[in-house]
Amino acid sequence: MQENSNILITDKSSDGILRLILNDLQHKNALSEIMINSLIEEINLASSDKSVKVIVLAALGNVFCSGHDLKEITSARVNEDGGEKYFKELFTSCSNLMQLIINTPKPIIAEVNGVATAAGCQLVASCDLAIASDDSKFATPGVNLGLFCSTPMVALSRNVSKKEAMKMLLTGEMIDAVEAKRVSLINNHVPSEKLQDEVLSIANKISSKPLATLKIGKEAFYKQYEMSLSDAYDFTAKVMTENSLSDDAKEGIASFLEKREAVWKDD
Repeated sequence: MQENSNILITDKSSDGILRLILNDLQHKNALSEIMINSLIEEINLASSDKSVKVIVLAALGNVFCSGHDLKEITSARVNEDGGEKYFKELFTSCSNLMQLIINTPKPIIAEVNGVATAAGCQLVASCDLAIASDDSKFATPGVNLGLFCSTPMVALSRNVSKKEAMKMLLTGEMIDAVEAKRVSLINNHVPSEKLQDEVLSIANKISSKPLATLKIGKEAFYKQYEMSLSDAYDFTAKVMTENSLSDDAKEGIASFLEKREAVWKDD
């Protein structure tokens, strides 16, 4: 187990599961400049690391991620421009992190054991899958502070229905894990003592699949999601054709027909 700047713990298993664990309890695991940069660095490294098959984002403490560091934001207001340059760089950097989560070829699972608010809720919504403990809570409370959660809205509105997303954004109210599952912000919730085992079970199921196929599928999913129905079918038909010609598809189909375990190349 290694530490990145002491606030992000990295733990890679022999099964190809990389756990990135937020460890800034003093600041409630806020998405500070250093936390954002640390996450970007580690996800970029994992993206090109063939030994990593699945990434899990977790956190220590009872707050998964509180969003941006409000003290950092307040401190920037003393600058000559009132903090404009800092705000632009911060929100752009955070947006780059969220897009990296989507664009990296490795599936990313949020393991939420606690509170996820504002950009922390955005972080959960940006991950491919999200499993939470029963006592986890979620909110986009910026409206209560006079700072509407506009960037978190992007990820939230792509997971939750329009009406449910607007309710969260306009009221700033906290929702529990049961409600978060109902509105599709998370996949499931389990008792906290079973959370890590549940996440690892899912991660191990995914890691048993061929890397190249996972990459093809994740990339195609997010691309077709923004297309019209006709364009999406045209695009995915091409993807399926190319995928069908791959060695993994040949091996997978052959092993199924021959009733044996598939042997993936993963190269």
